[in-house]
Amino acid sequence: MPHRKEDRVTSASSPESATATLAQARDHARSLAGAASGTQPTIPVSATRNLPASVDPDDMLWDEPIPVGGYASRRLPRGAIVRIEDPDGDACVSLLVYNAHNPAERLNVADTVKVQWQAYPGSGSLLLSDMGRVLVSIIADSSERHDALCGVTNQAGNRQRYGHGGIQSASPATRELLAVAVAKHGLSRRDLTCPLNLFKAVRVLDDGSLRFDGEPRPGTAVMIRTEMDVVLALANSPHPLDTRVAYEASTVRCVAWKSRAAPGVDLATTPERQRAFQNTDDYLLSYR
Repeated sequence: MPHRKEDRVTSASSPESATATLAQARDHARSLAGAASGTQPTIPVSATRNLPASVDPDDMLWDEPIPVGGYASRRLPRGAIVRIEDPDGDACVSLLVYNAHNPAERLNVADTVKVQWQAYPGSGSLLLSDMGRVLVSIIADSSERHDALCGVTNQAGNRQRYGHGGIQSASPATRELLAVAVAKHGLSRRDLTCPLNLFKAVRVLDDGSLRFDGEPRPGTAVMIRTEMDVVLALANSPHPLDTRVAYEASTVRCVAWKSRAAPGVDLATTPERQRAFQNTDDYLLSYR
């Protein structure tokens, strides 16, 4: 039976309630100061724990976990190192990258694959914009298992698979998560492109069919270096080819810090990559 209005008022003002008055509510809220939910960024970021031994806490830029069904976005300067860690090995992180000064320039997965003659990005790969410039570089990768082919889930598909796909549901679609992530930086759904999916692999077989590799691999990580000022948007949700009935993925941790070394062309290992860095350097002359 629904509670009557007078029942709710009596309950809220009863002596048993720890927040019955404004003063009690304030004291309760203040008692939670310093508590962490486990799904929020570290603030101040210099308080981040379990850093790589070579990283000075004062160089920290970002520390944030992304649980299943979660998202994050961040503006980062050129030369930042970003480490995306998957301790439990079952994440699928969809990554978008934008030029922070001109978000109309953004990650183009098709050009990233085509220009480098490689459909399976890994260590040493460059993530290119549609202007032929390097947005970020993959400088280390213990996963070597990513997908540049299949895109992400949408509301209609998630409703069919899980019953719901909206942003407030228990099974939000990746596209919905990314839409909210980019909105934090003044962008809209029109600015969403095909992302790179990290930690889950799709391979094209000889007959043209796709083989999905979603086996958990605990303890993997991807490290990227920003080659210009960028905005990163990330969502952690099941891959569109994941056939499991449940909406499953493991929590990842995103950590970023200032690099002591200046960005360079150490990954310009082919003529195509060398030209991409040249295009980037030419563009950056206007900011020097």
